Amino acid sequence: MARTSDPTRDRILDAANHLFYAEGIRSVSVDAVAERAKLTKKTLYYHFRSKDELIAAYLESRDQPNLALFAKWFGEEGEGLIADRVEAIFVNLAKAARHKKWKGCGFLRTAAELANMPGHPAMKIGSAHKKKFEAWLAERFEHALLPEPHLLARQIVLLMDGAFSVMLVHRDPTYIEAAGKAASALVSANGIAEQTKLS
Repeated sequence: MARTSDPTRDRILDAANHLFYAEGIRSVSVDAVAERAKLTKKTLYYHFRSKDELIAAYLESRDQPNLALFAKWFGEEGEGLIADRVEAIFVNLAKAARHKKWKGCGFLRTAAELANMPGHPAMKIGSAHKKKFEAWLAERFEHALLPEPHLLARQIVLLMDGAFSVMLVHRDPTYIEAAGKAASALVSANGIAEQTKLS
């Protein structure tokens, strides 16, 4: 989907981001998005041909900011043990989860709402986002010379998305912190295995 700096389109996306994330994609109408953006529905449909296209654009707009935030929390240019840096992502997620406006992972929540529509464009965008994070993490593990970096990255993603899911049930950020400790232990164990192999 082509990116644009059209201010009207940006207003619509800002409104959609607020409403879809806060209330869910199914419960929010196109009329509600247009009203929040202070535009007519006709103007909204000029920029987005359908609600499905708007939902896809909403997720696409969250892709790079989310990945950048994970990189920041990891400390992309930082030093320290990689296990601690992985855990830092979870620690910061737990902090974010304590904010009253935090509603979980927008990608997972959208996927749950579209579970019976696997071909929906938003499902593809959500899948691509999760794969990008997994690949980025695998690269970090490769640089750290950890064994089976792609498998390790997938295991960390499972811990993270599992924590997101449990949070939707319990609303308790300590589950994310516990997942972070498990992720740190997993990375540490792989690091020890690599050092043993090299010694």
